Amino acid sequence: MMDKDSSKILLNGAFYFPKLPDGSVDKSKAICTLCKAELKYHRSTSSLSYHLRAKHIINVTKVDASSLRQSSILESATRRPADKTKSQKITTALAKWVATNCRPVSIVEDSGLKEVLRIACSDPSYTLPSRGTVVSRIQSLYDTEKAAKLELLQSANAVSLTGDHWTSVSNHNYLEVTAHYIDSGWTLHSFALTVRHTEERHNAETCAEHFSEVAEAWGIANKVTTIGTDSARNMLAAARLLPYEHMPCVAHSLQRSIAMSIRESGFENVLAKCRKLVGHFKHSPANAAELQCQQRQRGQDPEPLIQDVPTRWNSTLSMITRLEKNKDALRAILDLHQQRSTPAFLTNAEFEKIKKLETVLEPCRYVTELVGGEQYISCSVVLPALCHLFRVMEVSDDDPGDLCRFKEAFTADLSKWKESMNIQWLKVATAVDPRFKDLKCLPRSERDEVWRLIKELNAQQHNNEATDPEPPKKKMSLLVASDSEDEEETAADNSVDRYRAEPTISVEDCPLKWWSAHAGAYPNLALLAQKYLATPATTVPCERLFSLSGHIVQNKRASLSSENVTNLVCLSDWLK
Repeated sequence: MMDKDSSKILLNGAFYFPKLPDGSVDKSKAICTLCKAELKYHRSTSSLSYHLRAKHIINVTKVDASSLRQSSILESATRRPADKTKSQKITTALAKWVATNCRPVSIVEDSGLKEVLRIACSDPSYTLPSRGTVVSRIQSLYDTEKAAKLELLQSANAVSLTGDHWTSVSNHNYLEVTAHYIDSGWTLHSFALTVRHTEERHNAETCAEHFSEVAEAWGIANKVTTIGTDSARNMLAAARLLPYEHMPCVAHSLQRSIAMSIRESGFENVLAKCRKLVGHFKHSPANAAELQCQQRQRGQDPEPLIQDVPTRWNSTLSMITRLEKNKDALRAILDLHQQRSTPAFLTNAEFEKIKKLETVLEPCRYVTELVGGEQYISCSVVLPALCHLFRVMEVSDDDPGDLCRFKEAFTADLSKWKESMNIQWLKVATAVDPRFKDLKCLPRSERDEVWRLIKELNAQQHNNEATDPEPPKKKMSLLVASDSEDEEETAADNSVDRYRAEPTISVEDCPLKWWSAHAGAYPNLALLAQKYLATPATTVPCERLFSLSGHIVQNKRASLSSENVTNLVCLSDWLK
């Protein structure tokens, strides 16, 4: 303690000399009365004065007894003005962070965040914005980004939509719609248009009305070419009421075909045994720890087993792949614990069985990922991918009975779903993709028919290129070419023939880069390519929004208005 009656104090009591064990004073050191920091003293108070100014923001010339208390950071900082420009930038950054990372708006009231920002910006006077300010800034960001998206859509040649309804855990219904188009620079754009709360029953008429309202609100009703949905009956009926081409989700079709084939081929028993084995290690921390120990002993990275879920067939593939990888570790553990509660381990024959199943599920996984992208062309890949799957599923003499049944069931079911797809649209998309324009995925008898259709579409585009585009017709029709074709129609046909004679590019190359370099040589075909290649093959873009929307709606935001949900989800997607 400082001896108040002693003259051995410095800077009006701001520092004092410590006492030694024998009662004498150590004048080589000085102790700060505010923070108890120990500083070296060399008969000069310069370093002590600097400490007061830097650490406690106290003017040394005005030090008195009343000022010798530890001021809070905020109290000390009020003596200098805050940087308003920096404060505005931080508020904008906070709004973006809340939107893009699904944070609750109330996080701006967190004292820890306040302290972190004060230290990070070296401004102890900074005060976090209120919840109302952040919500207002999010609205401002949404309006700015939406204006930019509207401008982009107005310059688009054709726009494709995907949409779907989903229900939150709080039993609220939402409609999500995404837009996709290729711009004049041959860049594929994909972003959310809306996530709107709906209260009506999801019958066909209501769903069609909702999609029409979204297209009208964004000013693209006369530019929409296709709308992609799942194969639910209400969605199929709604698509028939809309003046757009319908593109059923290919991923949903694959999911149904694979799930049905697994059920009917005799793999369910061994998969049930796999699930029970996985559950033994997933639901017990002790068993999971023992598995990690065995994995380390074998030089493997510790990793948990994977439990499959009914709605995701690829989780079944992940489950059996992980089991095969950890077969030795699992066998060693179960051999040590031969108890009544221990699940039975798979026999060698059963491992061979799931290995056979893996050989047919792996190509399905590859195709699903191939057609499920939203940052690259997917529509033109559908027919070549399905052709590949049908070849993989051809029964061979070496296939065991259960694998034969799987292949036969899969081929039959997928063939049925293929008939419900918009095959004509997919054929044109395949032809205008320079990777697959040889149409080897189609029978020879169908290839000439596709090129006749493209010539007709090219001629229509040639005749209408100087006029405003008409609303897309419901279905394309193959029109017989007139015997009296004029010179312009002949030139249009010749351009198709020249494009057809171009060499195909590698499947690893980007078709958009090819069209960027050749659009000038085939201007009308280029517009067709923009229209057809922009169409997504699946509703995966909406599925990704489902997850994002779920976080926002369920993450302590039950009181959010539907407008704020739209702002947060769309802004998060736009700023990703």
